[in-house]
Amino acid sequence: MTVTIYIATAILAAMLTFYVNHHLQQGAVRSSALLALIVALLFHFFPDILSASLTKNIPVVFIGGSFIGMASKKVVDSYLKLAISGLVFALIYINTSNFFNGYGGALGASAGISLLSVLSLPFFSPKKHLTNGILQLRKVIFRKYK
Repeated sequence: MTVTIYIATAILAAMLTFYVNHHLQQGAVRSSALLALIVALLFHFFPDILSASLTKNIPVVFIGGSFIGMASKKVVDSYLKLAISGLVFALIYINTSNFFNGYGGALGASAGISLLSVLSLPFFSPKKHLTNGILQLRKVIFRKYK
């Protein structure tokens, strides 16, 4: 049950942040910070809503998921990719949260890994269809060497 809650939280955070960022035009940082603040205040003022473990970890998972939603529309073109990235992030968080204990940047690194892994999946398909993220990366790489 806890795993399902973490996965739902990460997916919801990514999709809400992306929506507020692009459809309400609040910008990536403001969207992430505003939503994370709302969730953190909710669990701060009402700590007995859920168990102590969930009360402690849900805001952290939400913040990490919101980092995924900060992506540009040029890179992420569908909510499905955001949802899959949120799923991957939650799985990384669940399996490595003890490993990253005490290290700064673990949430951002995990969010980046999850988003990049989902964006690179079509690259390995038989159709060799490249995503916008891979095309942008290829432009940057080849622009340096011209």
